Amino acid sequence: MEKRAFLGVILILVGIFLFTNRGSVMDPGTVFGIFWPSLFVIPLGILFHWMYFFATHRRGSGLLIPGGILLLGGVICQISMLFDIWSYMWPGFPLAVAFGLLEFYWFGGRNKWILVPVFILGSVSLTFFTIFTLGSIINFNFMGQSSIAIVLIVVGLVIMFSKKQKREF
Repeated sequence: MEKRAFLGVILILVGIFLFTNRGSVMDPGTVFGIFWPSLFVIPLGILFHWMYFFATHRRGSGLLIPGGILLLGGVICQISMLFDIWSYMWPGFPLAVAFGLLEFYWFGGRNKWILVPVFILGSVSLTFFTIFTLGSIINFNFMGQSSIAIVLIVVGLVIMFSKKQKREF
């Protein structure tokens, strides 16, 4: 079953590659250039996890820190390579560090002080993901700053000229 799962992942990645690069030349350099995270970084992250769960029989929890960083960092790099969205995906790298530390906390000794950098890195990363994602959606769908200005002006006018209703409870 492991061979079938590996073959399935390879076929899915090749299908995504062919779908996103219609009409371009496919040579080994292009394949390595686009799938380097899946070929090198993600397998290293999986190797560190395998070493923790099977080789050390859950005694070397420090292996999970680089394992989590490489695994999530590789996924972020692969998504960025496939869809050319590096400018939106960069907050995933601090999230990868937070993920590795969270795994260390979860499977390790449960030292509560590890959660401090996990919370800081995770919240900073998710904040920037939100800012850049919402910014790109606003700029793409509503033609940017002018639409926000118009919305603010309309809301301000509605607030100014609407009658205050007195409510009784």
